[in-house]
Amino acid sequence: MSCSADLAPLLGNSTDAANYICDKFTDSNYAINNTYLLFSAYLVFAMQLGFAMLCAGAVRRKNAINIMMTNVMDAATGAISYYLFGFAFAFGQPSNAFIGKYFFALSNVPNEEAAFDYPNFMYQWAFAIAAAGIASGSIAERTRFTAYIIYSFFLTGFVYPVLSHWYWSPFGWASASRTSGPLLFKSGVIDFAGSGVVHMVGGIAGFWGAFIEGPRIGRFGDPKDRPKGHNTALLVLGTFLLWFGWYGFNPGSFLIINKTYGASGSFYGQWSAVGRTAVTTTLAGSAAGLTTLLAKKMQTGVWGLADVCNGVLGGFAAITSGCSVVEPWAAIICGICSAGVLIGFNMLAEKFQYDDPLEAAQLHGGCGAWGILFTSLFAKKEFVYEVYGASSKGRPYGLFMGGGGRLLGAHIIAILVNAAWASITMAPLFLVLHKLGLLRVTREHEIEGVDKTHHEGEVYHHGTTDDDFQVELTQKSAARRSTTVGAAEV
Repeated sequence: MSCSADLAPLLGNSTDAANYICDKFTDSNYAINNTYLLFSAYLVFAMQLGFAMLCAGAVRRKNAINIMMTNVMDAATGAISYYLFGFAFAFGQPSNAFIGKYFFALSNVPNEEAAFDYPNFMYQWAFAIAAAGIASGSIAERTRFTAYIIYSFFLTGFVYPVLSHWYWSPFGWASASRTSGPLLFKSGVIDFAGSGVVHMVGGIAGFWGAFIEGPRIGRFGDPKDRPKGHNTALLVLGTFLLWFGWYGFNPGSFLIINKTYGASGSFYGQWSAVGRTAVTTTLAGSAAGLTTLLAKKMQTGVWGLADVCNGVLGGFAAITSGCSVVEPWAAIICGICSAGVLIGFNMLAEKFQYDDPLEAAQLHGGCGAWGILFTSLFAKKEFVYEVYGASSKGRPYGLFMGGGGRLLGAHIIAILVNAAWASITMAPLFLVLHKLGLLRVTREHEIEGVDKTHHEGEVYHHGTTDDDFQVELTQKSAARRSTTVGAAEV
């Protein structure tokens, strides 16, 4: 029954009164859900600050301005490209199974039929620039600024939107919420918040950029001279800011919060699932951080702060796919295994002399792929039905939870497709930039530092250099001693 039909008998069969009250409830529902989505968008956008601080701390002082500027440009460039093209390619409808065809430059938005309003754009834009931010870490310290702008515009305006259309649009061929055709393997791909859509595409894009550029000067030379991050405090600050933002990234991906899973007035509803998603996110990141810390201690003999920070982020990247459909205990398993994935890929990178200053390809690409696989093994039947609606009853769920192998098959296809799509789009772009001499800075500029040669100078600028300041202090101290000696003689 409808709202007005339920209310009318309680109001003396006054249909007008019932309609009026129900309209007010509808208005409030839209306001609550849009406010929730906007708040989540702000949290995800705050992750850009986390990326900026993490990257600045992980690179050498002479390149800190450059890497922070790329994060600013990811947001600015991504806003224009996603507004013009990206949102339409991702969510324009009606559309085909491959790419969206409407809503270019937000035309016809707000759109009641598609249930899209401006908060939807804000939230999805914040996701798009996160993917671009991941890739920037892989090519840090040796890339021309022009190349950053070009790849960021292309990634946020085309590569990422097409992939997100496949998995998150109701028209996408692999979407678990598809309404325009049959579900892939009768299940679709459950990539709830983007282990594949965001993290794999960003990580693999970064891999090709770093692979084509080659390692930084001195990266695989004398261990004493290898490049090291210059500010651990920024590294930790960035990690915590990303952790905080992930509570918008994963729980926010429900898009709405005011929804019951049972009869009206029920204690249990989508707000409970949102809370559960925050819990699984927290546990996966924490388990991954602890496991990485202990494993690296056994491997190197020291307690590595950078290792635990990257471990935490790897756990978050992995749980992002299944955060809404797995039990909290399963999230701990996800985190523990993601630590092994990260360490394993880092060992391979060292063996094959692949240089990624932020370990972005290993962390986001590798752990993102593991997250998709993990979801196909541990997705719980009841949670899948809740998140994807009553029509999902009878669909496959996690293999280890008794749901058969169909979801696993769909997710294996997703991993392969994600890797292929990111590769066939981003690798040629980086290769063309490389051939045109637009990708890597000159050897001289790399040695001197990109900040001095391409930007306004050093990141820590106080009007005088550290040496000048020390000389000034020494001169003042000598003057005071001279004055004291002279007074004593008098």
